[in-house]
Amino acid sequence: MDRGKKSGLAARNNRIYLDFKDIIRETALPFLPAKSLAKFRAVCRDWRLQISTPFFAHNQSLSCRSTSGFFLQNRGESPFLISVDTNSCGVPDPSLRFLPEPVDIKSSSNGLLCCQGREGDKAYYICNPVTKQWKKLPKSNANHGSDPAIVLLFEPSLLNFVAEYKIICAFPSTDFGEATEFEIYSSREDSWEVAGEICFGARKVVPKSGVHVNGVVYWMTPTSILAFDLTKERSQFFRCYDNYGILGAFDGKLCKVYATGDSIRLYILANTHTNTMQMGSQTRMWLEKKTVVLDSKIVGDGAMGCSILHVDNNIMVVHSGERTFSYDFKSRATKLLSGRAGSNYRCFPYVNSLISL
Repeated sequence: MDRGKKSGLAARNNRIYLDFKDIIRETALPFLPAKSLAKFRAVCRDWRLQISTPFFAHNQSLSCRSTSGFFLQNRGESPFLISVDTNSCGVPDPSLRFLPEPVDIKSSSNGLLCCQGREGDKAYYICNPVTKQWKKLPKSNANHGSDPAIVLLFEPSLLNFVAEYKIICAFPSTDFGEATEFEIYSSREDSWEVAGEICFGARKVVPKSGVHVNGVVYWMTPTSILAFDLTKERSQFFRCYDNYGILGAFDGKLCKVYATGDSIRLYILANTHTNTMQMGSQTRMWLEKKTVVLDSKIVGDGAMGCSILHVDNNIMVVHSGERTFSYDFKSRATKLLSGRAGSNYRCFPYVNSLISL
């Protein structure tokens, strides 16, 4: 009798364990970055098979969307990756030597990198550094210049198992002086097309300043912000009194962040129509959203001379001296990321995704 009870209890506990293992496999694994998943392949045969399927890779690209790390690169040098958590995020070859030629990273989006070769016709490449998959893009129709203002747009979709993405480049018009034109690459069509929109009066676009927020791409110029709506293919300028700081996305809106003294101020674009409002209106284009003071115990005296490399809803990356720090908006924690970066490095946010090209 007792033996039967023990046998029944053991069977019930075993079922609970199996159910718990299945729950983890189905609901938790897709939210993990790729490096962690590589470790979990060794747990058991079922998990290894699950993680290896194209369906799982697709599901993981939809679920794992938080910034896992940052690719940093000084022009002409090899890129390298700094991880928010080195135990969970990583790639086999951070210097991207699996590509057919040395490249400069131009933009990143949800696990994909857009790079440009340094030789010959300076071809564009799209790659996933986790899987080492890459694709060489066809030659553009327009001359994008020596340092193109490229922005990669990739939003994982439930219906698309293969990544569909767009690239947009703002380039100086060769037909009209003091004008900017736009060329768009679509992975669906596998071709470039120059948009019909021409932005007259546009000054030189800052190449590394481009960001994408809700279907609109923004770049900084010396005295303004240039916006291009991808759906409407229309452009406009926003007033900007200086060219300090960087652009980013925060709370689903365009933000501008810059350091002043020992603090960092974050402003969001609240109203794009202030130039059409009547005189005396109290409506402002930019609203201060946050003021951040980095932990002096970690940053030291460098907080006074820091520069911002990246900002999004969750994290901000700051360079000070020869070191790179992160600031977590939720925990308000300052963390040393790397001691290997200079002020001329470009910073590209990276998601450790298994998305397939």
